[in-house]
Amino acid sequence: MREARQVVVRPLMTEKSMRLKEEHNTVTFQVVPDANKVEIRQAVEAIFNVKVSAVRTSTMEGKLKRMGRHQGRRPSWKKAVVTLAPGHKIELVEGV
Repeated sequence: MREARQVVVRPLMTEKSMRLKEEHNTVTFQVVPDANKVEIRQAVEAIFNVKVSAVRTSTMEGKLKRMGRHQGRRPSWKKAVVTLAPGHKIELVEGV
């Protein structure tokens, strides 16, 4: 069993995730690629002291990037969209 902070890498703060947070009480995180939904649920509940009602995951393919004539790929990563139970909320620090 992994520690909670080893499962959740960082919160994702994009325009879409902020809109989902306001409209549907969901928060989006980048998680380690081999984490499952149960581990993600337990980690978010332990770190933020909230009740999670659902977890959706998707594997994001790394983008192709070019450096001159050489081509490489950014690493693939996993995204978790966590729906919180009614009445629970996570306050993330937003950038300036």
